[in-house]
Amino acid sequence: MRLLSQREHSRAELERKLAKYEEEPGSLARALDELAAKDFISEARVVQSVVHQRASRLGAARVRQELMHKGIRPEAVAEAVAELHASEFDRAREVWRRRFGNPPRDAADRARQVRFMLARGFAGAVVARVLRQASDENFDEGGSQDLDE
Repeated sequence: MRLLSQREHSRAELERKLAKYEEEPGSLARALDELAAKDFISEARVVQSVVHQRASRLGAARVRQELMHKGIRPEAVAEAVAELHASEFDRAREVWRRRFGNPPRDAADRARQVRFMLARGFAGAVVARVLRQASDENFDEGGSQDLDE
């Protein structure tokens, strides 16, 4: 119960954490069945919790990875990730803006920004679009890029 009071846990997570304390075979499964029957553990709440906590900072690929690690059914993971794809560009742009705010100065800086965004689980095409838009906005605002050079 202490584990459940801290955050939402999936059945698979609880099985992993509590297996070492199981005294008689099958008792853990019965206890988890009872918790599920009383709605103390819910896969839907775990998915909702992870998406709510992590989606603003991570891309769909990283959210998918975390949900799979928690033992969520692939169908539920696919459904949650499909909803995230609609807002992937906006979330990636916000993460990039908070972390960098300025377009890359050179190829090394661009590579660093791309690695950061990819590590956060954003798709390569989305990252390229975010950086392209940032460069275009900087150019339009009369940034450091000059046509006379």
